[in-house]
Amino acid sequence: MTFVELFERLDSTTKTSAKVNAIVEYLQYADEKEKLLGIAVLMGYKPKRPVKTSDLRLWAADRLAIPLWLLEESYYVVGDLAETLSLIVDQRQASRPFNIQNILEDLIEMQDNTFDQRKEKIEAYWSTFSSTALFLFNKLLTGNFRVGVSKKLVIKALGQHLHMEAAVVEHRLMGKWDPFAETMESLFHQALLAEKYFMPYPFFLAYPVDSDFFKTAAIDDWLIEPKLDGIRGQIIVRKNEVFVWSRGEDLMTDKFVEFQQLHTLLPDGTVLDGEILPWKNGSPLEFQLMQTRIGRKKLSKRNLEEVPLVMVCYDVLEWQSQDIRSWPLAERRALLADTLARYPVGNILLLSENLEFPNWESAESFRQTARQYGAEGLMLKRKDSIYEVGRKRGSWWKWKTDPMTVDGVLIYAQAGHGRRANLFTDYTFAVWDGEQLVPFAKAYSGLTDKEILEVDRWVKRNTKEKFGPVRSVKPELVFELAFEGIGLSTRHKSGVALRFPRIVRWRKDKLAAEANHKQDLLTLIESFK
Repeated sequence: MTFVELFERLDSTTKTSAKVNAIVEYLQYADEKEKLLGIAVLMGYKPKRPVKTSDLRLWAADRLAIPLWLLEESYYVVGDLAETLSLIVDQRQASRPFNIQNILEDLIEMQDNTFDQRKEKIEAYWSTFSSTALFLFNKLLTGNFRVGVSKKLVIKALGQHLHMEAAVVEHRLMGKWDPFAETMESLFHQALLAEKYFMPYPFFLAYPVDSDFFKTAAIDDWLIEPKLDGIRGQIIVRKNEVFVWSRGEDLMTDKFVEFQQLHTLLPDGTVLDGEILPWKNGSPLEFQLMQTRIGRKKLSKRNLEEVPLVMVCYDVLEWQSQDIRSWPLAERRALLADTLARYPVGNILLLSENLEFPNWESAESFRQTARQYGAEGLMLKRKDSIYEVGRKRGSWWKWKTDPMTVDGVLIYAQAGHGRRANLFTDYTFAVWDGEQLVPFAKAYSGLTDKEILEVDRWVKRNTKEKFGPVRSVKPELVFELAFEGIGLSTRHKSGVALRFPRIVRWRKDKLAAEANHKQDLLTLIESFK
């Protein structure tokens, strides 16, 4: 089975089992190098884009001798640039086999080519690929390769192919690995695991708590901690080095400089799990401050003083180079508390707070007011639980506080992608600042299919101006937005930024004049100080 055939199989079904079977079959027939590169691409690997998309559109328009505006209008209708380019340049003259290794190597090499050399190479591919192969090439070229499979699904298929547990496969694939530098042997040979001393463990994740949970759960069997709003991470101390990994598998050691000294403070062979937060004067700072700090190329002394970071630790996964994830949580917690007390880690490692409540009603009261304590809810963990892999039900639950809400006015709309490419589904909302509306949030989820169609028809009838794919609309529709966090921001005209905004409901009962004001959001921010 070729990679093109694999994609067609994956694209033709929504059944997980069928997708897994297709990947397993591909792994059986592909050669070792293509197999590894195919895995990498399915899991999100993509080389740096060698050409601006504006150049690709110009070249495609010139190739067919059509005006650029016609291509642009086609793009807005199709909703995907790679598909648009494929439809335009496809000459149905496929003569080149789709070799994923050669294509990726060419895309990497193009980064050092001249402008004319890049154009010549890309047009050569356009002349010799057609149909699915052409579409896949353009997907890789534009850096937007998604094939409808999750990383978990690929790991499951690899586990079946290699006769390994999925957890073991996931551990091998943690972090940013180079598919050109690695081999199947170097990634998955058991004897080589010890060499990858910088690797984290797969994270154990929690589901939102079920409503039935409280009917049978005895509160004394559970460790209850504040759910903090930071970056989940692991700090690894091995071979006199420190590695800081985020849950998103990004190596953040250089960004989180506070922790680089830990190899001199903690025993070798220690792995801690916790939440990395901006923290000052005994309490957390706004999450946005940490995001701003992470975005800086160079950290000044002032940055470090204004936004110092800590890890609030709630688990120890490795001790004296021994994997202790199978220990009961109560024992791991006791070891963690003893470690942080015994070793001179200062104020950069803090022990998560163990909250004690006489009953679930008292815990519920805390949950409702959690933001006043710098938390976004509670974490519930069985005291006898082991540290599992991935998101599992039963042992760990998250019990978040209710989201905050605000009523905003729809002022801009943009078409979506994929099956929603012909519908206006991406919205920008505004609040009042005096007599003016200022944009403060974007959202694209929360409406039903029926509501999306209704809003789409309204947008098309009530467009004021067009800015490329974006339409300015009459400020009439009001929507209630939910969000998890809020803070000041210099990047938004409103001066406010929301975390995870999404649409709760369409407020057909409200006029635009009844939407919230900027001052309402500023007051909300002030209430958490």
